[in-house]
Amino acid sequence: MKKIFLVLLLGTMSVACQSNDDENSQQTATYKILSLGDSYTIGESVCDSCRFPEQLKDSLIQNLTEEATIELDVVAQTGWTTTNLKSAIETVDLASEYDLATLLIGVNNQYQGKPFSLYEEEFPELVNKALEFANDDKSRIIVVSIPDYAFTPFGQNSGNPETTSEEIDMYNAFAEDYCNNNNITFINITDITREGLNNPDLVASDGLHPSELAYAQFVQRLLPVALEKL
Repeated sequence: MKKIFLVLLLGTMSVACQSNDDENSQQTATYKILSLGDSYTIGESVCDSCRFPEQLKDSLIQNLTEEATIELDVVAQTGWTTTNLKSAIETVDLASEYDLATLLIGVNNQYQGKPFSLYEEEFPELVNKALEFANDDKSRIIVVSIPDYAFTPFGQNSGNPETTSEEIDMYNAFAEDYCNNNNITFINITDITREGLNNPDLVASDGLHPSELAYAQFVQRLLPVALEKL
């Protein structure tokens, strides 16, 4: 399976003001978004503009009431566990004033059979890292639930699909409880991916990852919340 590591490091947040001949001014805001994760964030097996952070960026630009540009930084790679993501964050130069940060991580902990206690330890650490990048503002964080790959052709032929779903539920329950207890937004998209066998269009061509359509449905849930946060 191909591995992609994308880090887009762009400028700091700014507001540019342009004046016209009538001395009226129009503000153009620039927002910075950071997305942290694994293959579900980098968009394995879909086009660059199809992954959910890019679709979210485009949707925000279309729906913000003000004229705005959005700079997106993505730190993600196929196969990453919580440990891998933690290590990667330490090696890249990221800003500390993102307007919005998303985190979607954990499926590879489950798939690789890592101890659940590792996720219990490292997931909160990653949330705190995201918080640091968001200027220590909890209102700027969105945690996205782990998709359920049991409802894909790959998942049906890899281990026990029922066990996979049970374990993913366990991971998501921990993440949601942690977020609720710490006033951090948690958005569930797992049920969308559980329609993958009924609707094959939700599964990418590799038979495992979400498709562009599935990511569009993720964004339908993320967008109203993200608009409020911006």
